[in-house]
Amino acid sequence: MRFEISKVLDAIEGRVCTDPSLARAVLDLAEIIRYQDIDGGRPASLLRLGMVIDALSRELEEDSVQVYAVVHRALLSDADLTSNERMVVRRWADDGLVEVLDNPGDRMLEVADLLGLPVLSRVRFDGLRGRFPWLVEQPGRVVAPVPGAGGPVFIAHVGGGHAPVAGKRSPTGAKLLARQWRCPESGCALFGGGGGGGAFADLAGGADRSPAAQPPPSLRNGVPTCPRHGARLGDGGPRPRTEVLAVRVGGLVRRRFVLSEEQPVVAGRAPEQEGGIMLGQWLNDEARRWISRGHVRFELRVGEVIVTDVSTNGSGIRPAGSMNEADRIPLAPQQSRVLGENDMIELYPGVQIGRAEELPTGAPFTPTSVMAEAPTMAMRLPRP
Repeated sequence: MRFEISKVLDAIEGRVCTDPSLARAVLDLAEIIRYQDIDGGRPASLLRLGMVIDALSRELEEDSVQVYAVVHRALLSDADLTSNERMVVRRWADDGLVEVLDNPGDRMLEVADLLGLPVLSRVRFDGLRGRFPWLVEQPGRVVAPVPGAGGPVFIAHVGGGHAPVAGKRSPTGAKLLARQWRCPESGCALFGGGGGGGAFADLAGGADRSPAAQPPPSLRNGVPTCPRHGARLGDGGPRPRTEVLAVRVGGLVRRRFVLSEEQPVVAGRAPEQEGGIMLGQWLNDEARRWISRGHVRFELRVGEVIVTDVSTNGSGIRPAGSMNEADRIPLAPQQSRVLGENDMIELYPGVQIGRAEELPTGAPFTPTSVMAEAPTMAMRLPRP
């Protein structure tokens, strides 16, 4: 059983990040792990984070969703967690996958405000409505994970039941994310080489710890500050441009990934290139035979996404996402093309990649659960 729980925690690790382009919600980990009514288990359990992530995936109808977690410093030595769970949280902190803070509640709302993310919390934040008007004005921006028949579900604090909804990045957030930042503290996981690394950095979007994956600084009296060390950050110059692309298979968004100016990204059945996007786990037998190990290469040049077919069988461009076969533009092996704002590259019928916001789902949703390896006794759900 100990081994099975470790596998679940490894899967959960692939769903936590500090990359502002990939995170889909923000939460306070110390709060989430104490939702004892979700499973009736121990007073604190790191597995509850996986259950809430699965619920978020169901609500957003998107696979492989990632969350931005802030962590109270006391959690690193919390006796209610097992020694293995404490070790895992420390590793996440050391790898820059989570933020370790003394006041996570304030930082959670600051991140949500800067990035336009929904907040997963049962706390009402009544005293902070003046600083963050959207706490009242945008129902669904703060949602409470509560027990449901098949696992946790979300209920909005204001305005009745809502799935988590995102807002827009604030103007201040956009300005902060246009720059790279450097912490004077040696080895800072967030503002050293860039946030979002770790053993599962491919899923977290930053295998090479790209500065494009840095989290937003904390603002203290208007000064960009490292939230972990409280040190004033130095301006490291413009942040690399990025585009968020998404993989859609059979009408379902399976994962997002970040394309930056720093290096190309190859997608295919099982790319050999570092940072490649592997699609094989979502393909049927016929699609696996058609799609090459490395099928298409994406590059970001002067703000334009260039897609090059590097396969044996070729691909196609669907302008404006049209599913009309007459609109499909063939892309021969070694041929390149600019991917228009609403275009999709189709590797095989039903297997497309395009800008994340241009790929709505359109199929019955069965998420890939991070809890798939969980022992039965760790997943006791309340009866409906």
